[in-house]
Amino acid sequence: MLTLQACRARDAADPLRPLRDLFALPDGVIYLDGNSLGPLPRATAARVARTVEHEWGEGLIRSWNTAGWYEMPRRIGDRIAGWIGAGPGETVATDTTSINLYKVLSAALAIATEDQPGRRVVLSERSNFPTDLYIAQALCAERGCELRLVDAPQEIPQALQGGDVAVLMLTHVNYRTGAMHDMAALTGLAHRHGVLAVWDLAHSAGAVPVDLQGADADFAVGCGYKYLNGGPGAPAFAWVHPRHADRFWQPLAGWWSHAAPFEFTPEYQPAPGIARYLCGTQPVLSLVALDCGLDALDAARPLGGMDALRAKSLALTDLFIALVEERCAGQALVLVTPREHAQRGSQVCLSRPEGAYAIVQALIARGVIGDFRAPDILRFGFTPLYLGFEDVWNAVEQLRQVLESGEWQRPEFNRQQAVT
Repeated sequence: MLTLQACRARDAADPLRPLRDLFALPDGVIYLDGNSLGPLPRATAARVARTVEHEWGEGLIRSWNTAGWYEMPRRIGDRIAGWIGAGPGETVATDTTSINLYKVLSAALAIATEDQPGRRVVLSERSNFPTDLYIAQALCAERGCELRLVDAPQEIPQALQGGDVAVLMLTHVNYRTGAMHDMAALTGLAHRHGVLAVWDLAHSAGAVPVDLQGADADFAVGCGYKYLNGGPGAPAFAWVHPRHADRFWQPLAGWWSHAAPFEFTPEYQPAPGIARYLCGTQPVLSLVALDCGLDALDAARPLGGMDALRAKSLALTDLFIALVEERCAGQALVLVTPREHAQRGSQVCLSRPEGAYAIVQALIARGVIGDFRAPDILRFGFTPLYLGFEDVWNAVEQLRQVLESGEWQRPEFNRQQAVT
């Protein structure tokens, strides 16, 4: 099955294959970086232009009402909810992942320390995405709490013991390795120790099955510009379990989170439920683009939905791993992504002690776009909405040629740019 002909046959039989036409992918490009920035849906440019020309240009300020701008954060939040196992009215599309994490982690700490005053520790992994750790460091410094880090997932159960941990803060799929936590198991373990669970779904939403309600999670945040294809800097989302939603103010108590923002009272009164996790005026054009990205994702629903997407994602990543090990043997590439399906997200990461950055740059010059993560990771994302099995075969063939020819050693591929 590891032949080009076999890959073409698999593409011909793929029920998700028509979804590729929903995206404006450049000719000659194999895009393996949708885990960092999703590609442009074909419908987005016209939809945003229509919003600019008609809703803004003609409707002017009336469009907050007539075009439904005001309701967009909650309406789009409900669309995202269907992909993360959340109920209606529990999710809002707003702000950035970092800002939303500050909101929900602040609320989680407030709840935990009120219920159990001796708990002052936020527990996370050293390999967690840096912005999550930075936000937690700043918040812990502000609140007089401690951020405690473990070096491996196996250390989490022991670290939850002792009675001083207030919040377990984890990213569901690790950004560097593609390793995926068992959300339900770890949330249940945290709860048995009296600890709240906060999940970052940046590399999960739209890519792998997520069931926040089924896992009984407490809080979650996630990204709109990766697998949701909302465009660079697209609004993120925040989810709060209904049992927590009305307990505390979130710290960024802007006017959109007020119970009656257009009464313009000087005293803050938080809106009920998830609406209090909004802040200031929302970026309408960015929300429109995110709405288009969700249209493209929703097109998979009649074709099998997340079950079909997940099955194809695993098939693509299995094929990539097998082809790399067969065709790039002896090239010092080490697989760091778990082989086990239950532990793998929708990406494959390879480490190489020499030249990892330059190899990625050489691949990009050949039209195979992945990315590099320090210090030595070649990272490749596999989005089943638009990638096929022939793409995988051709990507590995380009990788083989880059390695065997040594072209990655050329000076232009070793000059590191600001964004890697």
